[in-house]
Amino acid sequence: MLGNSHLVIFGFRGELIERLVRDGYEVIVAFPNGPFGEGEKTSKDYNCKFVEIPINRRGKNPIQELLLLRKYYKVINDILPDVVLSYTVKCDTYGGIVCSHLGIPFIPNITGLGKGLAEGGLTRTITTELYKRAVKNAECVFFQNEQDKKFFELSKINFSHSVILPGSGVNLEKFIPLPYPLGERIIFTYIARVMKAKGIDQFLDAAKVIKDEFPNTQFHICGYCEEDYRSIINEAVDKGIVVYHGLVKNIVEIEQMSSCIVLPSFHPEGVSNVLLEAAASARPVITTDRPGCRDAVDDGISGFSIKERSSEDLIDKIRKFIALPIDKRIQMGLAGRKKMEREFDRQIVVDAYLREIEKAI
Repeated sequence: MLGNSHLVIFGFRGELIERLVRDGYEVIVAFPNGPFGEGEKTSKDYNCKFVEIPINRRGKNPIQELLLLRKYYKVINDILPDVVLSYTVKCDTYGGIVCSHLGIPFIPNITGLGKGLAEGGLTRTITTELYKRAVKNAECVFFQNEQDKKFFELSKINFSHSVILPGSGVNLEKFIPLPYPLGERIIFTYIARVMKAKGIDQFLDAAKVIKDEFPNTQFHICGYCEEDYRSIINEAVDKGIVVYHGLVKNIVEIEQMSSCIVLPSFHPEGVSNVLLEAAASARPVITTDRPGCRDAVDDGISGFSIKERSSEDLIDKIRKFIALPIDKRIQMGLAGRKKMEREFDRQIVVDAYLREIEKAI
């Protein structure tokens, strides 16, 4: 299994690893180890083996990228696995090219188009060509939404077989319905990497306006600053506009105190795990009407959809949410939970993988 982080492998695929190990497979995971050796430690907990492969997720240096491709070739050629599973753009493309060359069954997961494909230019051209080489012999290509599959088809990225998954699914036993916070205070929480494409500007704009209108509201931000927003956030904290938590490991505690989870993202998501986890925890969500976000919410039933990059629409929907009686907010959260049970149970994803792996080997 190839990924670009501990979270991508164990956070969203831990249940799949457990099932594969239980069924008698030997599982080897490859991703950057992290500063505290999380990869090696967690791999032992899951009874699988770990291979460290450092990845610069945003790196574009041709020499570094060729070295990464060479590293994948060496690791996969040394192991000669029965099947390779991959997640995220560089793992999908480089892993697929190596597997095609070595004749090893390959099953990539398109966890979102990523900036390279979504933004255009030379990077899109290069990434498209890499994907064409990577998936042409794939046993199965997993997509997380219909729009990403259509993008591949329109870009003439050919593949023989594909399956659309409900994102990464959500663990309904880990994320359970939480008691809704009562009282006068209403807390809106942004949970994501702090970056422009995730809608942090829109969230901050909304916080400034709504705090003035409704003193009983609070706006919380959870996530590390992937882009240079720290001074902007510090200023908002000093003015009492937001509360900043940084990277939060126990997200359940944050969801428990939150009245609504807000993700104004226009990033090319697969399906947002933040939204799935929030809805599974019976929290209403406000998010963007775009692929990867709209999939997780029924507008007006389990939350609200907003226009992309529109602070005004976000402000309007937050006002609309505040105007709801408490019982309606609770019903919204419970409707989101039912949607997760109906459409996004992670077991659906695990079962789909098992079927494709069995066919591949």
